[in-house]
Amino acid sequence: MTTRTMLGGALAIAMAAMGGAAVAEYPEKPVEFVVPWPPGDLEDVLTRMIADNFQAEYGVPAAVVNKPGGGGGPFPGAIDVANAPADGYTVGSFIIAVPVVGPQIGIPELNPNPFEPLGNFLTYPFVIATSGDAPYDDIDGLAAHAQDNDVALGHFGAPLVPTQVTFALAETKGFEFSSDAAFDALDCNTLASGDVDVINTTLQLIMPCLDDVKVLASIGGERISLTPDTPTVAELAPELDIALWNGLFVHKDVPQEARDKIIAVAKETVMSDKAQKLAAETGALVYWQDPEEVNALIEKDIETLGRIEQMLE
Repeated sequence: MTTRTMLGGALAIAMAAMGGAAVAEYPEKPVEFVVPWPPGDLEDVLTRMIADNFQAEYGVPAAVVNKPGGGGGPFPGAIDVANAPADGYTVGSFIIAVPVVGPQIGIPELNPNPFEPLGNFLTYPFVIATSGDAPYDDIDGLAAHAQDNDVALGHFGAPLVPTQVTFALAETKGFEFSSDAAFDALDCNTLASGDVDVINTTLQLIMPCLDDVKVLASIGGERISLTPDTPTVAELAPELDIALWNGLFVHKDVPQEARDKIIAVAKETVMSDKAQKLAAETGALVYWQDPEEVNALIEKDIETLGRIEQMLE
């Protein structure tokens, strides 16, 4: 065999190897879906459904990784997604706060916004609630009570959208909370323990004690099906019309092939009978919203939060 033949054969093998790597299809290794909250709430349940179906569809391991924010919001988990390789193997399941608030509060990894949406799939049944023995039954009653009494608010983090909306609603009603504190979870125990007087949380987390609490308002533009007599914050103060949604996000440099495959599974999952049954049981809205619509919603929500920030100055 001549030297030229040997070199030619080696080059052919090398090119074949390179070509094989170039045409490797996504996915070929495990995929992580990062949920920046503890397990158990709706975004976690639905994201697990998506991960399970992704694994079944493509034959690679897919799992939810919960990375709570320690009461300060979902940003630690979001930072992990931002810093991961932009290859589609790390997907964020993010609430509104990540793309809307994250870039605004001085977190270098999130400013400018490194993410692009794959699609939204959930609007939380998010509520402002108090214990069943509270001496008020609605927001106006809370406002009157707060004039002469200390009222403590529990929330998931001061910069987050529902907290800002709750503060702004208090402003429009002429009162302030005497104190507030952030929690990783806001559930029946939070109110029963007396740690705070009022919480803003998802209905899912207080479902076990729903008969023993008072839901004063829901945050969003639509009343929750399970609490149809409770007004929305948007009804009480139209300038505060903003909903608490959750969607799938990836780094802006993730290839379109990976995006398309994640979207295909996620869309089919959330529109399934199983997911829609969960929506009916919890009062959540479960749907699929395409990336273009999500981007338009983000712009609208940034404007709304800008107005809220001015109100709270």
